Amino acid sequence: MKQITIAIDGYSSCGKSTLAKGLAAKLGYTYIDSGAMYRAVTLYFLRNEIPLKDAKQVDAALESITIRFASANNHTLLNGEDVEEEIRQMPVSNLVSPVSAIPAVRRAMVRLQQAMGKDKGIVMDGRDIGTVVFPTAELKIFLTADPEVRAQRRYDELLTKGVPSSLESVRANLQHRDHIDSTREDSPLRQAEDAIVIDNTYLNEAQQLQKALEIAQAVLKKNNR
Repeated sequence: MKQITIAIDGYSSCGKSTLAKGLAAKLGYTYIDSGAMYRAVTLYFLRNEIPLKDAKQVDAALESITIRFASANNHTLLNGEDVEEEIRQMPVSNLVSPVSAIPAVRRAMVRLQQAMGKDKGIVMDGRDIGTVVFPTAELKIFLTADPEVRAQRRYDELLTKGVPSSLESVRANLQHRDHIDSTREDSPLRQAEDAIVIDNTYLNEAQQLQKALEIAQAVLKKNNR
């Protein structure tokens, strides 16, 4: 059976990674978390105090960064170090959108993402996967949900992980990231014209996975006629 590329885009805390992981597992595909890649770059910039407006230092930092995913658990490895937990903390969340808006960072990550997906059989989620990284992907899904629902989900997730936070700070962080992601000049977050929209405001994880799986199976059937 011919494999396809599945691109999942959408706003922060819509459950893109959860859906992408589940869909990849059901199809036997490789899951790639593009957001984790930008978070890893952000962590490196934080640790090394890279000024975001200094193009030379940004370029030099990018040359010093390698990102890959552990085969056993899909954790994000930054220069060989497992940083999966650290990149999910609020310091990284507060800076990841400004870092992601830097053209040099986006170009570097897009090149890496395209290399990872050159053989198809992948599910990748992010902000510009269906519009920039894989504009010819056979299936594009745009995931969305009510902003208040997204904020509550993210707050609950942080509580579960024992990360100190407040619903107000989480809400403000999501609003800030949505604004930057949607208005940046380089690869802004937008719905691809041929994307299928899934609003999961009133869907649980199982329901949204089933919906996406049915869509994917229909596309697979069409592409393997």
